[in-house]
Amino acid sequence: MSGGEISEADAANELMRLAKQIAEHNKLYHVEDSPEISDADYDALVRRNAQLEAQFPHLVREDSPSKQVGAAIAHSPLSKVQHAQRLYSLDNGFSDEDIAEWVTRVRRYLNLAEDDPVAMTAEDKIDGLSLSIRYDDRRLVLAATRGDGQTGEDVTANARTIADIPDTLPAGAPDIFEMRGEVYMSKQAFADLNARQEEAGDKIYANPRNAAAGSLRQLDPAITESRNLNFLAHGWGVASDVPGETQMAVMDALRDWDIPVSDHLERLETFEAMLGQYREIERLRAEMPYDIDGVVYKVDRLDWQARLGFVAKAPRWALAHKFPAERAETTLEAIDIQVGRTGKLTPVGRLTPVTVGGVVVSNVTLHNRDEIDRLGVRPGDRVVVQRAGDVIPQVVENLTRDEKRDPYAFPDACPRCGSEAVAAEGEVDVRCTGGLICPAQRVQRLIHFVSRVAMDIDGLGEKSIREFFDLGWLDKGPADIFRLHEKREELLDRDGWQDKSVDNLLAAIEAARTQGFDRLLFGLGIRHIGDVTARDLARTFHDPESLIKAVGELQAQRDALEATVAKLKESEGDEAADKARRKGLGEIAQSLAISGIGPTVIEALTDFFHEPHNRKAWDDLLGEVSPPRFEVEVQESPMSGKTVVFTGKLETMSRDEAKAQAERLGAKAAGSVSAKTDLVVAGPGAGSKLKKAAELGIEVIDEAGWAEIVAAAG
Repeated sequence: MSGGEISEADAANELMRLAKQIAEHNKLYHVEDSPEISDADYDALVRRNAQLEAQFPHLVREDSPSKQVGAAIAHSPLSKVQHAQRLYSLDNGFSDEDIAEWVTRVRRYLNLAEDDPVAMTAEDKIDGLSLSIRYDDRRLVLAATRGDGQTGEDVTANARTIADIPDTLPAGAPDIFEMRGEVYMSKQAFADLNARQEEAGDKIYANPRNAAAGSLRQLDPAITESRNLNFLAHGWGVASDVPGETQMAVMDALRDWDIPVSDHLERLETFEAMLGQYREIERLRAEMPYDIDGVVYKVDRLDWQARLGFVAKAPRWALAHKFPAERAETTLEAIDIQVGRTGKLTPVGRLTPVTVGGVVVSNVTLHNRDEIDRLGVRPGDRVVVQRAGDVIPQVVENLTRDEKRDPYAFPDACPRCGSEAVAAEGEVDVRCTGGLICPAQRVQRLIHFVSRVAMDIDGLGEKSIREFFDLGWLDKGPADIFRLHEKREELLDRDGWQDKSVDNLLAAIEAARTQGFDRLLFGLGIRHIGDVTARDLARTFHDPESLIKAVGELQAQRDALEATVAKLKESEGDEAADKARRKGLGEIAQSLAISGIGPTVIEALTDFFHEPHNRKAWDDLLGEVSPPRFEVEVQESPMSGKTVVFTGKLETMSRDEAKAQAERLGAKAAGSVSAKTDLVVAGPGAGSKLKKAAELGIEVIDEAGWAEIVAAAG
């Protein structure tokens, strides 16, 4: 449906879905270095979001992708640092017309005549990892990744190992200067690294950008040094003095300081020259020693850059002219289904090997069931494949879809464990419901089960879980953890295990038998049930028996609803049936009357326990553990009935202790800031939550202030 045909309600719903999709892909790309879609697919999502926001400006969301840069850092062992000056991303152009329109906007903004010259710089856009490097007294003091543009990761020690990055700037440089550019891995270094990784049986990287990001984020600088990374500067941030009045003059100064700058950086005075440089760089692309995905244009005059300023996440004075995706034709030989750790069934196409952009491609992601339906692909089809942005190959066209053959039947059962595979309401991904018994998910779920925030079994980390699983000691599910005492003698015979370490492990397992009901429930890894939701459920139902009884009643309501929906579908069609299902699930959630528990959680909970394998594993687990009845002693206080969010690093107590204090005071500890939040307690390193609290006008206090509230309540 095009923007012109869409209703306001549908536009709002689509903007919500786009915000979530783009945020997830930002996290995969910027934080986890494991993108799942191509640059072209990502750009299409961003363009669709921009189209809808332009048509419905009053529907622009606070979490709109148009306001975000990169992605917030989560669960990183590296220290977080605040950027002194925000790192922006770039807007993209995809055609000559896009570039011409941008130049016209620049002229209009500067109130220039059509024939007034506007000099631009143009340089190749490296597909690497953004890095900010600060020099104080001309000495390197900090190197940080972009992160979300405001907060990055401190990688100073690792950056010092990159030969292209000097420890000091020459005497003529400013006292304070923040250099910005890209860390990258050359094509040759990438090939050499993957050869070493494969020989050692270690992780194989998908592309040089992922390899560079993973290498720069190592905890051991020696590993970073061994990866042969490079750096290329493209700009600057905070500076006590800017050595020039134009972009080109400053970049020339960086060259004079022996800082690497692109050999393809040129100053151009006409639109035709800009496009000519774009074509020349595109022609040289395959020969370059590193991956690029476009050309970046910047207004040359710095006073004009200052006048043009910035929009929400990008400068008005710069634009990335992206290259079109490289394509090739081949045969789709088979479709395999892979099962991820969260149970997601991902179809992977097996291709007759073909070279695309200098790389031999034999596998291609088909994303999900809807993508297969959209393309109409079946084994045996001739397809067009592209590597957009040199990331993950994808099928862009099915050349033989009109040939008469049966459509591909997406499995409704997990290929690894045989459990039912379903897509939740409003989602396109099909997931295995096997959970605790699915071999594709079990190890990751067991690791989650014993983690500090769940059952907190000290001494049983990821390495041990994998070791015991491979030995067949944990093949029945988490209940087997509590039977490891039967393996004591066998464990003592294994490398790295002594009497003391074995005794400590078994003691931690014994202590976990009486771990809290909320932690037990959270430890199951049920989708959409995080620690806060698990506590809400435990607070309502108190013990496993009461929860299972309630789940049975919820399942009966869902079954009745589905029967009604099925009849409605026959008589009135899919749209009416879907509307009735959403309304019915909402009513079921309302009948439960638990704050924060909506239709999504109801579906996840009932789907999990509806699967016989999960019930069997759950019953087996309850034969080994005895969680005490969950009760929260609540006292009357000024915090009663309020919602509090803890963010940043808490220095005098754990996050769990803080949440428990809030609950004892009659408050609810939430995980995110919203209009319903009454108070935010912010420690050092608080980021986006603190910003959102300020935007919403929510009271913010520090940890000492929270301690005073707790003390005053007695």
